[in-house]
Amino acid sequence: MIPDHVTLVEVGPRDGLQNEKQPVDTATKTALVQRLQDAGLREIEVTSYVSPKWVPQMADNAQVMAGIRRRAGVRYSVLVPNMLGLQAALAGGDATRPDEVVVFGAASQAFSRRNINCSIEESIERFAPVVAAAREAGLKVRSAISCALGCPYQGEVTPDEVEHLVKLFKQIGVHHCGVADTIGVGTPRRVQAVMERALKHYPLDEVSGHFHDTYGQALSNIYACLELGIHTFDTSVAGLGGCPYAKGATGNVATEDVVFMLQGMGIHTGIDLDALVDAGGFISGVLGRPPVSRVGRALLTKKGAVFA
Repeated sequence: MIPDHVTLVEVGPRDGLQNEKQPVDTATKTALVQRLQDAGLREIEVTSYVSPKWVPQMADNAQVMAGIRRRAGVRYSVLVPNMLGLQAALAGGDATRPDEVVVFGAASQAFSRRNINCSIEESIERFAPVVAAAREAGLKVRSAISCALGCPYQGEVTPDEVEHLVKLFKQIGVHHCGVADTIGVGTPRRVQAVMERALKHYPLDEVSGHFHDTYGQALSNIYACLELGIHTFDTSVAGLGGCPYAKGATGNVATEDVVFMLQGMGIHTGIDLDALVDAGGFISGVLGRPPVSRVGRALLTKKGAVFA
């Protein structure tokens, strides 16, 4: 059942960098995307079209999209929180047009009300016209279901709650179901239980996992998904993106760590690990800290890098 090929969706440029307090300039962001596609990544989440008031790091979204040197066979996606975001993503024409947009919702009512001041059902009503307009524009629409394994406010989140949101996204026409362990509390059997609910409504090719390594469970949870045949995962180069709900904890699972594990299992990714590690070293150098990725640190050390 374990697949022989896995697709990794690189979210470092968007989900990874958006929480960085120090500004990262546009040239660095476009250079990072270039390095990632040079390393073989074919799915890259580049930026988000959100208000700069709330996420100032993404204020240069259009400039980044215009600045990347696009490569055939690479899908470039952006996150849009509402119709204004979608309109902004499409405003620049072909120069800035994404191939895919990402919409999001929480499996936890408490999280939804705390973060976007509405219920889960109300959030889906808001996204329905966004999804319809994106589809009409010929864009693929991917959902991100946050807090699928636990919530910082309500605690446990049940598979029933996750399936409820999966069905709502399906009803409004979302093509792909991404299931996210936002606070990193998931463990393998619980992850499988949630993924099985998603697979009741979406085909295997359109279900993916997004895992945070806050409690060191991300690789185990990815393996648990592989046992179900799931073969698409979000990862972040150098482990960019701290967990906002656990001070000092790691966030997104590092792309380098996942690629190393998959290569050791004989699973094809199409990714050059050496070039990927160099990309992680590049952005970590800009940020002035070592990569969170253990594989990245180990291989960069072999190349002579010194970390404090």
